[in-house]
Amino acid sequence: MNIWIAIGVTALGCYAVKLAGLLVPAGVLERPFVRRLAALLPVALLAALTAQQTFADGHALVLDARAAGLGAAAVALVLRAPFLLVVAAAVVVTAGVRAIGG
Repeated sequence: MNIWIAIGVTALGCYAVKLAGLLVPAGVLERPFVRRLAALLPVALLAALTAQQTFADGHALVLDARAAGLGAAAVALVLRAPFLLVVAAAVVVTAGVRAIGG
């Protein structure tokens, strides 16, 4: 029964956040600070998620094939490669490093 309580609380929390977003006055959303924050926050959250998924394994800090794949993707981005090529480079390098036992 505890799982249903958690699901209900989560659903109510999501609804409350959505409702709070709808109740914000339009004037607040037009402020330059809020616009800049709204533009930069998703980038910061995605970077944090990428770093956590690449360099963490539970509570330990690791440096393995995922870091090599991320490095390959970064190089491809610096060279202005198309997105699919960036993803392919990351996949190929990660798989290659794992195949040789890295």
